[in-house]
Amino acid sequence: MGGSYMKLNIAFLQLQPAGSIEENMEKGVNACREAKERSADIVLFPEMWSTGYVFPHDNEWLEQNSVSLDSAYVKQFSALAAELDMAIALTLLEKHEPKPRNTVCLFDCHGKLVYRYSKVHICDFGEDDDEGVLDAGDDFCVAELDTAKGRINVGSMICYDREFPESARVLMLKGAELLLVPNACPMEINRLSQLRGRAYENQIAIATCNYPASHRGCNGHSTLFDGVIYHTENGTPRDMLVCETGEEEGIFLAELDVDLLREYRNREKCGLKNRRPELYGILTGGRK
Repeated sequence: MGGSYMKLNIAFLQLQPAGSIEENMEKGVNACREAKERSADIVLFPEMWSTGYVFPHDNEWLEQNSVSLDSAYVKQFSALAAELDMAIALTLLEKHEPKPRNTVCLFDCHGKLVYRYSKVHICDFGEDDDEGVLDAGDDFCVAELDTAKGRINVGSMICYDREFPESARVLMLKGAELLLVPNACPMEINRLSQLRGRAYENQIAIATCNYPASHRGCNGHSTLFDGVIYHTENGTPRDMLVCETGEEEGIFLAELDVDLLREYRNREKCGLKNRRPELYGILTGGRK
């Protein structure tokens, strides 16, 4: 893991999509370059940036507009991460059989693919414009991310995953210190409270990037909660919210004090000391 005094600058690309995959790629590349100029260590895109969170219930359209991991779109950002010495959490409508997936690919500062995570809890509500045309992911993954300032254990949720407490808990149990969460929905007080709750109960940092209010059904309010509940020097409560953006389009940076988080987690035992997993069987279909 990284050395002392590790602080990571996380850039939230709260951007309005440009249109086509090629236009979104160009706008995303330019945004990454600007974020690097502003000293970003990790860049986070909103949900399904390749299409701007568009996925009509049209099989031909989905086939034509989903992209594979060896596509020019994905390769461009892998190369860019290496060029800029900056980690990039890229989102896309991923080509997959029998149906596409809602995916985030995390590249480290060398351009290496650290993980590919596909949304486990898809928004399948039986409606004409929901995610029922997509396949759900089948696992939560955590990996050690190499950044220009050191290494940190990272995992991801995507938007609706946030509403299932098990998502963040599994990621914490797998060793995650930071969750990168692409988003595409209105982040009102209750959804923001969910993120605060996931950070609180798991002593984990959560960075969420949303689309601006100019995007249909979204309202900005990208956030970073650092997961540190109490001041280390005197044990009094503190606000975990490091950053909450407004509704406008922009590139916003927030600093995560990784050493502070690790010191707190080591002292508090990350909520693990008093867990009773033998009583939680009902959560996975068991008894009790």
